[in-house]
Amino acid sequence: MYIQTERFQITELTMDMCSDYQKNSVDADNRRFVPDEVCETIEDAEKTLKWLIASYDNPKGPFVYPIITNENVNVGYVQACPLKEGFEVGYHIAKQYTGNGYATEAVKAFLPVIMEMLGLDKIYGIVLEENAASHKVLEKNGFQLVFQGMDKYQGKDRELRKYLFERK
Repeated sequence: MYIQTERFQITELTMDMCSDYQKNSVDADNRRFVPDEVCETIEDAEKTLKWLIASYDNPKGPFVYPIITNENVNVGYVQACPLKEGFEVGYHIAKQYTGNGYATEAVKAFLPVIMEMLGLDKIYGIVLEENAASHKVLEKNGFQLVFQGMDKYQGKDRELRKYLFERK
């Protein structure tokens, strides 16, 4: 996987990214919105990256790709993860880099490539109700709201929104 945009590249994870991956994973937003993706230590990040890199060869993924700016800064990731209904797009931009449009740009560039790669006609986006910034990212990328209410999110009943993007 290699996608070039005007401001960054979306590429495959490598083990030399452990430090950045770990640092980005422990920010306040990641802890709040996706606590199961927090790596408290470098050792945790190493184990996670080994598993994620090996997952590139598994047709069910998950498929996680770092976002590296043209200045060689790892600002987060974009991903496609399996659901019972198909796949879900996900993304995280480290707190110090939010508000710059990276998530919107990454999802826009990523969708056609990952959907083609996985042979998908549709992909979901699932967001906690309180995560207004992620709602905007999905809506700017043409996702349509298909559910709003209580549902399971990381094993707990939470207020959330489910969005759907369909290829035309």
